[in-house]
Amino acid sequence: MKTDVLKVKQLKKVFQSGDQPQVVLDGVSFSVQEGEYVAICGPSGCGKSTLLNILGLLDTADSGEYFIDGLLVSDMNAEQRAQMRSRRIGFVFQAFNLIDEYTVLDNVALPLKYRGDSVKQRQARALECLEKVGLADRAALFPNQLSGGQQQRISIARALAADSGIMLVDEPTGNLDSKNGDAVMALLAELHAQGTTIILVTHDPRYATMAHRQINLLDGKVVNAVAPHLEVQEQVA
Repeated sequence: MKTDVLKVKQLKKVFQSGDQPQVVLDGVSFSVQEGEYVAICGPSGCGKSTLLNILGLLDTADSGEYFIDGLLVSDMNAEQRAQMRSRRIGFVFQAFNLIDEYTVLDNVALPLKYRGDSVKQRQARALECLEKVGLADRAALFPNQLSGGQQQRISIARALAADSGIMLVDEPTGNLDSKNGDAVMALLAELHAQGTTIILVTHDPRYATMAHRQINLLDGKVVNAVAPHLEVQEQVA
């Protein structure tokens, strides 16, 4: 029986916009099981990226609870959140977020440096992850020597490096043409088939249907959860 790796209860996030508070997340609740592929969907400004930042422990909610592996993480301090993030969460960003002064190998190995692995361990694991995304032969190059599609595959290798098991993916095709976008999404599908839990934020309905479940946001609320492959839709009150 699969267990919940992530669970949020009644998350609320409010930003101050001038004199008026802006409610970005308004009582968001859902869970993600081990090995699931979930897409978080909705129009621009609905709270998708804010929610992903909270799931990745890069931001905190104003109220509500967040659990990883059954452990309450929403009350952790900054150091505890950083430790949990390094152990359990890998990120793929729309803008790649690679360091131009580092080689491809060093970019992929960077999360392991923060974890305290030795140089030999970091390089061996980074090369292994580059092989998974088909770019081991680019290890000595720098990001600006690669195409956009290759850079996104490098960022996926970096997310894999820590072997966290959970990958948070924010609009991974937003800066790519359709051919490279399709290739990146095919790679994510392959990683999911190998057991990685994937939570994808996307505005593209074609890519959202690749997930096994869709969580749709509107005005900071979950309006429905859809399992397109099973043709089942659950309305959320």
